[in-house]
Amino acid sequence: MDEIALKLSNLRTLLAQCGLDGILLRKASSFSWLTGGLSSVINTASSFGEASLLVTQEHAYLVTNTIEAPRFLEEDRVENQGWKIILQDWFSSESPLNTMTRGWRLGSDFPTPGFTDLSLEIARLRSILSPEEQNRLREVSSLCAQAMAEAAFAVRPGMSEYEISAVLAHACLNRGVEPIVRLIATDERIFRYRHPPATSKTLQRYAMLVLCGRKYGLVVSLTRLIHFGKLPDEIQRKARATAYVDAIALSATRTGRTLGDVFKDITLAYETTGYPDEWKLHHQGGPAGYEPREWIATLESQERVVSGQAYAWNPSITGTKSEDTILVKEEGFEILTEISAWPTLEIEVSGTLIRRPAILEI
Repeated sequence: MDEIALKLSNLRTLLAQCGLDGILLRKASSFSWLTGGLSSVINTASSFGEASLLVTQEHAYLVTNTIEAPRFLEEDRVENQGWKIILQDWFSSESPLNTMTRGWRLGSDFPTPGFTDLSLEIARLRSILSPEEQNRLREVSSLCAQAMAEAAFAVRPGMSEYEISAVLAHACLNRGVEPIVRLIATDERIFRYRHPPATSKTLQRYAMLVLCGRKYGLVVSLTRLIHFGKLPDEIQRKARATAYVDAIALSATRTGRTLGDVFKDITLAYETTGYPDEWKLHHQGGPAGYEPREWIATLESQERVVSGQAYAWNPSITGTKSEDTILVKEEGFEILTEISAWPTLEIEVSGTLIRRPAILEI
């Protein structure tokens, strides 16, 4: 079965299990997943695009308005994928979808009154990537790593966080990647905030660049830190401890294990490094794919690691962070967002050396 046919089959199995007449996919991430990487996004500030997908046991419908339909039909050629178009005038308050599905039992990928909430079940389906998706993910990861390297090596003292963010955005967009998350902090802001939107503050010595980049609907995440001048001993200690936690997280993400088991290994790694409570200050990541995190791992997570999933772990110890996107395989994991010119720390885990990004000293 091809990629889209397999996904439709999985959704129809879910339909039967839940006793529903149809599943409505409203999220932009689900649209990209089920169309093989097409995009319904117009407003990047929204989780929803300008089209929805309705799947029943017999049919698959693409629901959109008269503004968007020409692009879907002419450029994306969605009819070649087998989608039947349900069209609504942009100025009409009457929804042909509502008329067609009146009295139906429907599920949705987003909590919606009157619908069965299947958001977690569909996130799990999205998280297991087909061979075609894995190849697309490798491409997106390479482009994001190139963009991060271009931006990071262009950073200089005196630049504002806004300027650094703009350089990173340009490097992404120039490669056809949407920079859907850009977090930039300099100097003391790195120590104060785990989620630092850029400000007008200017860089003195220390900068952190965080990127979630999207192409074909797939999202990869990575973080890099830069220091001008000799790295202070305290930051150096924290950076190595964070790299150790990250290496443990990568090594622990093995097929068949529960995410709760992986998370427990992560918390024990924080304790081993002498920073036992730092994990409580920020989530540690989880499965990636068509969302920056399809869901966040916790100690209670019972979902199992599956070959073909992407993961982005992001351990942090105040003032430092380590983050890359990996692909889980039967025999281990593949780090997708490595930057070849970037300095690394070698961490030994169970006799295996795992390289994690160091802080770039300039």
